[in-house]
Amino acid sequence: MISVQTEDFDIGTEYAALRNAAGDAGAIVLFTGLVRELYESGASEKIQSLTLEHYPGMTEKNLAEILAQANARWSLLAARIIHRVGELQSGEQIVLVGTASSHRHHAFEAAQFMMDYLKSNAPFWKKQQTSAASHWVESRDTDAAALERWQTNEN
Repeated sequence: MISVQTEDFDIGTEYAALRNAAGDAGAIVLFTGLVRELYESGASEKIQSLTLEHYPGMTEKNLAEILAQANARWSLLAARIIHRVGELQSGEQIVLVGTASSHRHHAFEAAQFMMDYLKSNAPFWKKQQTSAASHWVESRDTDAAALERWQTNEN
């Protein structure tokens, strides 16, 4: 299940729903990403806000494809992606990826795969606001490298 939303989410509620949907799971993995106060290590300007824009329809289709790829690669009993859009403040939750499977390996790997694809391929545009200026966030080489691992590794 996927959601693109402006509202915050409750981790406890999402865990309970994932556990209920998974039935007899042996492992549940939840990852929650937060808006960082400092985007780069050693940066002096603190982030006041992060605005996420997306293209409705295309974004949901892309997230559904990521979820389908994870389900095809690993034996998942349930999976969940929530990605927030709009203006978020430092410290707020921005993304949740949840996976449930019979074995922890599948849950961990699938969650990491989904997060790597979200960071690199999902159609979100991020604009950071500091006290000095605002600028669009560019993709990182580390995100591309993480994605490449899944393209060359079949598990």
